[in-house]
Formats: sequence, structure tokens, C-alpha cells
Amino acid sequence: MSGPVVMLRRYGFLGIWRLALDLMFTIMVFPGARLVRRPAYVRGKGNMRWGKGFTTGVGTRLDVFCDDDEPRLIFGNGVQLNDHVHIGVMERVEIGHQVLIASRVFISDHNHGNYQGPDPRSAPSVSPQQRPLVAKPVRIGNRVWIGEQVCVLPGVSIGDGAIVGAGSVVTRDVPANTIVAGNPARVIRVFDSASESWIKS
Repeated sequence: MSGPVVMLRRYGFLGIWRLALDLMFTIMVFPGARLVRRPAYVRGKGNMRWGKGFTTGVGTRLDVFCDDDEPRLIFGNGVQLNDHVHIGVMERVEIGHQVLIASRVFISDHNHGNYQGPDPRSAPSVSPQQRPLVAKPVRIGNRVWIGEQVCVLPGVSIGDGAIVGAGSVVTRDVPANTIVAGNPARVIRVFDSASESWIKS
């Protein structure tokens, strides 16, 4: 079966029309990316860098809050975000190469308030909107797979080849070549290169 016939069966006329519009949007707004599907909400585009093959699903929300021209949100080559991924950046979020992020994932490098020590500005008597914004960089390595509805919180580093199970809340660093799951996420499997298999932790 030829390519156009396969596309027509897969997407239908309306789907192909929408795909064509998304491709035009990508060329104009995200040059060099593979496909950024609409609707997409983007704030602080001047502080973003994306590699070849960057792809998003619908409803992507990318927020960078700063007043300089430094790259703060960085995507490597071959990164794929699925539907309704939200990434919020004040300081820096860096995502490596060949990373797959499932739908409804939230990644943030900042919090409303400081909860690691004494800070009267972060007390319960202060409204969350009035608490100080506190940021710590987030780094996601190469070939990482992040499952559906995961939250990655400030200051976290996720090592190369790691997998984060669906619904996990990542509050601390994830070692390379591990599978983590839960709230808070913990290591449940480790890849053993000798046997080429994932071993229970």
C-alpha cells in the first residue's frame, strides 16, 4: 500500500488537514523540530533550545519565567513529549537525547515557598501566591522514559537509561539504568549488563 493511502487510512481527511496545519506551525514557530502539535502554550520561547526531531503531542505547556536570553529549557535530539505535558522553569531544566515523556507529566524546577528550613515567608499563614519562589535545576539524562502522570520536582537529576513508572512522584535523584516507581519514587529494578536483564532491587 502506498504512503498517501496509509496516511489517509490512519488519519482520515480531517486528521491530515490538522497535521498539515501543525507542520506549518512547527516550521514557523519551532524551526528544526519534527512536529509540535496544536494547541501549544509557550511562554519564554527565547529561553528554550530544542534539538533535531523534537516532537510534542497536543496541549503541551512550556513556561520559562526569566528576563534574560540564557537557555533555561533545553531539549536534546529526538525528544518526544506526548499530550498535555507541562514544564515550568525558573532556573534550568535540561532534557537529554532520545527521551520519551508520556502524557500528563509535570516537570518543575521551582516551588512556591521554601520548606527545607526556617522561613517565616513560607509559613501556613502566608498565602501560597505570596511565598517566595525557590528554584533548583532539574536534569533528565539520555534515553530516559517517563511514564504517564509523573511529577518531577525541583532539584532532581534522572540518570541515563532510567525509567520512571506511571504515576510516580520523583523527589530525589534517580540512578542511571534503573526503574523507579511510587510516591515518593524508589528504585524497584536495576539493569544488569551481564545478563542484559532488569533485576529486582
